[in-house]
Amino acid sequence: MNNISKKMLTFALCAVVLFSSPSWASTVIKMGDFSWDSVQLHNRIAGYVLEHGLGFEVQYEFAESLPLLMGMARGDVDASTEIWSDNLKDAWTKMIDEGTAVDLGPTYPDANQGWYVPAYVIKGDPERGIEPMAPDLKSVYDLVKYKDLFAPKSGGEKGKGRFYNGPTGWVTYTINEVKLKAYGLDEHYENFSSGSSTALATAIFSAYRKGEPVLAYYWEPTPLMGMLDMIQLEEPPYEHKKWDEKTYDGAFPPSRVHVGIGTHLFKKAPQAVTILANYSSTLEQTNAALAYMESNKATLDETVVWFLREYPDQWRRWFPIANDPRIEKVEEALSKER
Repeated sequence: MNNISKKMLTFALCAVVLFSSPSWASTVIKMGDFSWDSVQLHNRIAGYVLEHGLGFEVQYEFAESLPLLMGMARGDVDASTEIWSDNLKDAWTKMIDEGTAVDLGPTYPDANQGWYVPAYVIKGDPERGIEPMAPDLKSVYDLVKYKDLFAPKSGGEKGKGRFYNGPTGWVTYTINEVKLKAYGLDEHYENFSSGSSTALATAIFSAYRKGEPVLAYYWEPTPLMGMLDMIQLEEPPYEHKKWDEKTYDGAFPPSRVHVGIGTHLFKKAPQAVTILANYSSTLEQTNAALAYMESNKATLDETVVWFLREYPDQWRRWFPIANDPRIEKVEEALSKER
């Protein structure tokens, strides 16, 4: 959804709000949580504003990607602040075409995903006494000659390096599996399922802390990317045709991470749609918040408060007018937080 469309939607929703019944205040908004940190954080940032600014009760429903979208289409889930629409292209497009969902536009405009290695693998790290291990490593096609470097110290498939993929339930697991074959790497690298997003992050962080080589699929924004110096390996340029044909022998598409809602939310809580239609952040803000959460062992709720206090100009723009009295309600709630 472009800026003009978002402005028109906001204007229309403001009119609905003015003439709607106040009974919406007791409505429960169900935000769809996926398994990664950034969506859980953004859902709760939006939830805090909806709860304290607008008076909604907000609940969080967890599921993996496709089951959650099915729940949204049924009306069991109302919204999510991180729909990775290109990873879920078929299902998400079908929902929009059938009129069961609406794409409200980007949560942040510059998300990345791909295959990463620690910067010290390529550049070294003099402060840590680490020499460059793969100084010529730039592209996924360079990985063949470095398979021994990325081989696990124990276990794994004999004679193969290890590529840390996401959990098997993720759409990107299958995409990465196809990529390994497309790049001729399936004979040289083990496609290792990490089991969960936490396990994947732990494997990368553990190797990084020890100064060891590690090759993994990952994405931004995340706590890891806010804390570690990682380099994304080059792939052939993204081509839409390759994604349609599911050959995937090229870069991931520009990662469109959008706010999505079930169409039923327009009737259920148009005031909530007004906020969600304007909801946005940046990659830098999100990485900083996730790094804060990890470094300070903060809870999601504590990180929400940190974010809203750190970036007041950002969330105030989510309200349709600059002097919206509901902004004061959010500020009052924040003033009472520890």
